[in-house]
Amino acid sequence: MNFDFTDDQQSIKATAREFLADRFKLERVRQLAEAGEYDDGLWRELSELGWPGIFVDEEHGGQGLGVVELVILMEELGYALAPSPFFSNVAAGLMLQHAGSEDQKERWLPGIASGQSLGSVGFVSNGAALVPDAGSAAVIVIVDGDSAVLLESSAVRADPVKTIDSTRRFARVEPADGESLGGASPGPSREALDAGIDRAATALAGELVGVGQRAMEMAVEYARERQQFGRPIGAYQAISHRCAEMLLEVEGARSVVYYAGWAAENEPATLPLAASMAKAYASDAGWRATASALQVHGGIGFTWEHDLHFFLKRAKTDGHLFGTARQHRDRVAELAGLSQAVPA
Repeated sequence: MNFDFTDDQQSIKATAREFLADRFKLERVRQLAEAGEYDDGLWRELSELGWPGIFVDEEHGGQGLGVVELVILMEELGYALAPSPFFSNVAAGLMLQHAGSEDQKERWLPGIASGQSLGSVGFVSNGAALVPDAGSAAVIVIVDGDSAVLLESSAVRADPVKTIDSTRRFARVEPADGESLGGASPGPSREALDAGIDRAATALAGELVGVGQRAMEMAVEYARERQQFGRPIGAYQAISHRCAEMLLEVEGARSVVYYAGWAAENEPATLPLAASMAKAYASDAGWRATASALQVHGGIGFTWEHDLHFFLKRAKTDGHLFGTARQHRDRVAELAGLSQAVPA
């Protein structure tokens, strides 16, 4: 296994970092978050770069690259905390590509790849699904246990829901009769469904790595600049050790996430285990890194005027999408043969 990025992957990462740093300065992120909206012009620019279809097969209008390239983009989007429907659209595309019928792929993937016809994914819980960006999606994949249906926007009632993460839009969608994902009943196999879910969870874990990285950098910069008793606060062990722990968390998460991305293309049989490991670790690491960054900032970190809370709230929300850390740890134990049957 080669742990270095290829030249093309390095180019994707550099382009993404430069583009997002220019378009999503923290002042703009705050403006969009407080207004509760996305910038349609920026989405068009992002789409012109081909990002929404980076993983979609070329025959359906995509670039035909892999999950590693997708994770690179997701990490950079998380680093910039970009308010956009990118992840929800990606999740729908992955579900269609790996569990959809040929007719469904031909109908929906070109629009998803171009960014002109958005999709999203939601999981039924307590009788409804919390769906990111449902209000702007042309098609929504609703997963309910071992089954999944496609719902067109015209057949969906999406009631906006406010969450702690104001950088992403959410809506409550009631389950409805729709076209079975994969075509004819009973729909896709569990393996096909998991193939899409695991890749989407890996992509989301990549976003958490970017969020944690940015929060860590903000904390380190503050620890260098803020002085107490004539010394930078980073010179004190209580602060330096916390920053070191953040580095450990973020680098550990990055390693397992990129391994899962690699497994998706090279060892798909190991992806279920790798994806759950990645999502579990990154969910915890993203939350701990942002929470520690807040502690390093002290009182100012708790204020609305400081941008750090946007990262902390994105990390917390991402940690619950596509399975919590606890749910994925349970799955890891099951796949590794470590779980035990609970007595009746």
